[in-house]
Amino acid sequence: MQKPRVAADRPLPSETVQPEIIAAVDLGSNSFHMIVGELRHGQLAVLDRIRETVRLAEGLSEKGDISPDARVRALDCLSRFGERLREIEADRVRAAGTSTIRRAHEDTTFMAEAEAALGHPIEIISGIEEARLIYKGVTHSLPPTDGLRLVMDIGGGSTELILGQGEHPSALESTHMGCVSMTEQFFPDGTISRAGFNKARLVAQLELRPVKAFFRNASEVEAIGTSGTIRSTEAVAQALGISESGLTLDAVEKLIDKVLEFDSVSDISLEGLSDRRAQVWPGGLSILAELLRVLNIGDLQVSDGALREGLLYDLLGRLQHEDARERTVRAMEARYQVDAPQAERVARTAAELYAQCRNEWGFRSQIAGKVLDWAARLHEIGLDISHDGYQRHGAYIAEHADMPGFPRAEQRFLALLIGGQRLRINELSFEVLPESWQEAGLRLLLLLRLAVLLNRSRKESEHPPVRMQVSGKIISIGFDGDWLPENPLTIADLEREQGLLRQVGYDLRVSGHR
Repeated sequence: MQKPRVAADRPLPSETVQPEIIAAVDLGSNSFHMIVGELRHGQLAVLDRIRETVRLAEGLSEKGDISPDARVRALDCLSRFGERLREIEADRVRAAGTSTIRRAHEDTTFMAEAEAALGHPIEIISGIEEARLIYKGVTHSLPPTDGLRLVMDIGGGSTELILGQGEHPSALESTHMGCVSMTEQFFPDGTISRAGFNKARLVAQLELRPVKAFFRNASEVEAIGTSGTIRSTEAVAQALGISESGLTLDAVEKLIDKVLEFDSVSDISLEGLSDRRAQVWPGGLSILAELLRVLNIGDLQVSDGALREGLLYDLLGRLQHEDARERTVRAMEARYQVDAPQAERVARTAAELYAQCRNEWGFRSQIAGKVLDWAARLHEIGLDISHDGYQRHGAYIAEHADMPGFPRAEQRFLALLIGGQRLRINELSFEVLPESWQEAGLRLLLLLRLAVLLNRSRKESEHPPVRMQVSGKIISIGFDGDWLPENPLTIADLEREQGLLRQVGYDLRVSGHR
């Protein structure tokens, strides 16, 4: 009987077949959200939304460990989400972890359990990627406009700010303050005080100081707020007759005064405010007040769109060949002055080799070929820093740069390929990847190395088509006619590569004739 694959062994969301039903899961610091949509004639119709308060950030220690209680809450929620996804037979699912999971100690046990509970892989996205996706979710939830929009999202562990025009963000920031973390820090044991609000607001001011220049005083900007804290605040303001629509600084100040009438967070009872939101509301109000004050926002409108919608529409874009990752790769080629003809030669050779060994080596998922192509096109980005050890510089850039559309795992995968393209192979470096990617990752690296090696002359049509066959860890490549004997430098490079591949257990065999 064949053993069923666990979640970590499943392909990424970008690898499966064209679906009719797609879903997005947002593993936030305070709440987990799931949204399910159906593609109807190329348009997306939302079928279901589910939200559960998990308070993951409350269970995160200073050392980055997730508490047992928070772990249980998270896994139970993901199990329910997973059950719903199985019921509706969702074909494509994209799940993303945000601030708390970013800050958590790399607990592979928790992530494996979380993926098994959900039944799908979970990406850990950067704060900047979170901001980009939030902006996408908001723009798809509002009427189109060509004007400037400032979008803000107060999450449980971070606050994102995005300035954009139309569908295109121009400035993205992720700050280290959220409603859960601020409430825990400045309202200890749930005690409400004016001093607590003052301290929380001062910290928010300091956090906004480095970024306010990017967002302040933009002419004719439309300010949009989204997610739990802001939406709940608008609901309370409307219920109390403080605001008819949207929010102002004056309205938020009045709400802070209302909260100060209570002694403890557990006592807060206001129309329009749920008990679970009340537990983290004081910290959220502190952040919101300073956002409006520091950024000189006179009127803040509220949107239903947020990260989960952004995830869904970004997944839809991948299905419709509007992949944000492809745009990012093109932008990096331009930014780091990549030799485009050389990058294209290496990418073309890599694709030829990949096609010849794809079935034998079991590359069943689309992401393998995509990552190989991206690595080939970006393999020389480190040259913009220095020729000496350029592969190391390139790997550092690929791993640490803001790369919209790339989750952390894919970005790390790309960095490993770029960093391993020449000299000795560090097989252990692939252990940072999910187990199901490790062998495939090493084999993709071997293909990239050969593609780079065969194009060292940097000349078009320097080598004839390469014949490649693989059988397990045996790689056989051959060239037509007398080309190889007439190119002794390539022979020397291939002989050196034979020794390097032998160190990681692969046997490279070279022939120069049929």
